[in-house]
Amino acid sequence: MPAELTPPSQADLSRIIEMAWEDRTSFEAIESQFGLNESAVIALMRSQMTPSSFRMWRKRMAGRRTKHAALHGVALMRHRATHTRP
Repeated sequence: MPAELTPPSQADLSRIIEMAWEDRTSFEAIESQFGLNESAVIALMRSQMTPSSFRMWRKRMAGRRTKHAALHGVALMRHRATHTRP
């Protein structure tokens, strides 16, 4: 996988962390954009955060339906303007 061969840039790291913190951004969205699966995102968060911040993040993410695309249905999809592509 190319994302594992080359380390992400500082801007990419910042964006991955931001997406991981967001409640509605699924791990699948991070994987499709950056090539990092859920376990790789967890490892990255562990290495980039303080231990207490990492524990707080993991506690928030544990069992959160919106972090897994397969667990949330159409009802949780965000509004999309009619003039944008699907």
